[in-house]
Parts: sequence; structure tokens; C-alpha cells
Amino acid sequence: MNSRQRVQAVLEHRQPDRVPLDLGATPVSGMHASCVYLLRQSLGLDQPMTPVKVVEPYQMLGEIAPDLMESLGVDTVGLGRRENMFGYENTDWRPWTLFDGTPVLVPGDFNTQPEPNGDILMYPQGDRSAPASGRMPRGGYYFDTIIRQEPIDDDRLDPQDNMEEFGPLSDEDLQYFAAEADRLHRQTDKAIVANFGGTAFGDIALVPAPFLKHPKGIRDVEEWYVSTVTRFDYVRDVFRRQAELALANLGRLYEAVGDRVHVVYMTGTDFGAQHGPFISPAAYRRLYQPFHHRLNDWVHQHTPWKTFIHTCGSVVQLLPDIIEAGFDILNPVQCSAAGMAAATLKARFGNRLTFWGGGVDTQSTLPFGTAAEVRRQVRERIETFAPGGGFVFNTVHNVQANTPVENLRALYDAVREFGGRLPPREAASTQSS
Repeated sequence: MNSRQRVQAVLEHRQPDRVPLDLGATPVSGMHASCVYLLRQSLGLDQPMTPVKVVEPYQMLGEIAPDLMESLGVDTVGLGRRENMFGYENTDWRPWTLFDGTPVLVPGDFNTQPEPNGDILMYPQGDRSAPASGRMPRGGYYFDTIIRQEPIDDDRLDPQDNMEEFGPLSDEDLQYFAAEADRLHRQTDKAIVANFGGTAFGDIALVPAPFLKHPKGIRDVEEWYVSTVTRFDYVRDVFRRQAELALANLGRLYEAVGDRVHVVYMTGTDFGAQHGPFISPAAYRRLYQPFHHRLNDWVHQHTPWKTFIHTCGSVVQLLPDIIEAGFDILNPVQCSAAGMAAATLKARFGNRLTFWGGGVDTQSTLPFGTAAEVRRQVRERIETFAPGGGFVFNTVHNVQANTPVENLRALYDAVREFGGRLPPREAASTQSS
């Protein structure tokens, strides 16, 4: 199989020739730029002090370039929006150095000037005349969103205020997606994972809108969560309007990219914490599921795309409703959270969901364990999730800064070694039935 066939097989719950590997196809399955740098150096892909591009400055994710993909055996490639989370394009690259000394390249609109206390502020759309929307503390590795909440007057609150970032896609955007989908389809044999935007309802990373110069509406994280109860009708109206725009955009997007896209990243709204979901199944069914259902139904009725939900933490109680809503793929599969043991998930949901992630724990094992412990966990997760298809290997969320390069090498060496040791088709069929 080539990479595209391999991913398509597992999405159809068929046994592939080996476990497919994702790294960097989505904003939640990548790697911090400092780790990309160390991994490239360890693999002999670069000369010392060769900088790595920061392709997502919000999370400081490094570029997974074609040579690294080929070296590791990555089977996926991402098709994302032109603008990053701070609302500017990844162009006009220039050198910068992370606080830990890692040499990188950042986009031209990335602010490299520290504040008097050493913090780095980031500005929406690169416009320093607007209030800063992100802060990297001195010595830090990531940007924290700066909440810019105007006083809320409930008598004047208009759902349209929370709709500023949603709208019809421009012809320029559609042309970009079409050209990129065509390029990736022709120049690679990898499965294309698209992140078009606009289909995530209440994604808390997006609510503060670090990409908008002067966001209106409800933009404070705590206020938003409270409002899903106290201003339920308002939030539902925002979602209703967003869904109408998303459906119109999806139709135009399919005309632009067609069957060249294989997976579409629909939502990154988190519903789980470490010890359980932070909303009840009833609350999910009441507020979120109708809109998830509507968009997923359109995708399945009009395209061959598979739909991808990213939701962290313990969400096992919500999975029956998430499946009912029409999602095909679950990420990041946080097996360390309560009730999320790999064997439990595979036994209960393995014939209805593709698990995209769960390959190794990024909270403890990968950053703080030994190389032997990383290797052992990778083997255990592959042996649990892989039989019968329905598994794309990825870490549990992005690989975080300060992860030892020895553990990264152990991770990918183990994927290569154990990813091809799949049971015979007959045995796999029995295990997944």
C-alpha cells in the first residue's frame, strides 16, 4: 500500500499493511519547534544550527517538512488555512531564537521584540496598533491568549457580535484550497487532512479570537462557559447562524477540492477533563449535537470525506452521542484520563470510530519516562488499537517542548518496528467484531 491507501484502509476499518502514522497534518497532532529541531539534528537531516520554521506560532509548532516525513514514514499531510491563529500568513520568513536557544524561522508579522520584562507580545494580524492578543512569558515555550473582553450589556448583546470571524469564504480562499489540494494530491501519495475552519462550535481556543483586532461579544473564557448555561439561547443562536454559513461554505469547498481530500477536521471543542467530562451527555445533546449532526450529515451525504473530532480528556461517557452525531474519527484519545483505557475504547467503540492518536502519553511517558518505557507503551497501544484497522498512530496531542530527543527516537523506531506486526486478517476480524 502507499500512504493514501493505508490511511483509507484503516478509515474503512480494514487491515492495512502497517499502521499509518500522522505527524503534523492537524494543529493538534504536531510537534513543538524545539523538538522538531532536535529530531532533525538527531536524524542527520540538517547541519547544526539550521533553523526550523514555526508554522503555527500560537502553539509554536514546527514544520514537518517532506524529508522528515519520509524519514519517519509519515502517511498524512495537512491542508490548512492561509492565516495562522494570530490572523497573518506564514510568509516573509525571518530568523529568531527561542528562549531555550533553538534557532527558528518565524513569519514576517511575528513580533520578535521583547517587552521590558522579557515577555513577547503577539498582535492580531500583525498590527501593533491593535491591543496585543497573545503573550509568551519570558523563558516560556507557548503563547497564552490575552482576554480582551468589552463590558457585557445583556440588553444590547447581539449574537452577531460572536459571528465576526465567520462568513462566506472568499474566491481567493477557495482558489487557494483548490490549488493546494491539487498540489498535495499530485506531488505526494499521502492522505490529505483538511482544516477549513468555521465548523467548530464553541472551541474555547477560538472564543477569545486572537486573530481579531477588536473582538466583540462574549470573548472571556470563563464567561463563555458560564454563558452556555446562563445565556443558552444566545449561544445556540450563535451556533445556528454559524451552521448556516458552514453548510454553504462546505458546498463550495467540495466543489473546489473534491475527492482529493480524505479527512476534514471539523472541531477542536474540548468536552473532557482529566477525571471526566465537564458537561453531561444531556448538555451535549441539547446544545452541540444538533449542529454536529447537521454538518456531519451533509459531509456524509455529499462527499467521501471522513469527519474528525478533537476533544481532550475523559469523554468516554459522551462517545455514544459523539458517534450518533456522525463523527468518524476521535482524537487525541487521551488514554491516561479516567475511563479512557485503550482496551476499553477498542472493545466498546472500535468498530464505529477510528482512533487517531493515543499512541503514547505526552503528559508523562513521552516527556518524563525512559526510552524503554516509551517503546513499551507504543507497542502496547499498537497491539491494542491496530487489529482490524481503525487506528492512525499519533501521540496524545502535540509533542511538547522539553521532550528528550532519545524518547522521540524511541517513539518512531518503535512505530516502525511494531507497526508492521499486525495479526492475520482472520484474527484481526475476530478481535474487532
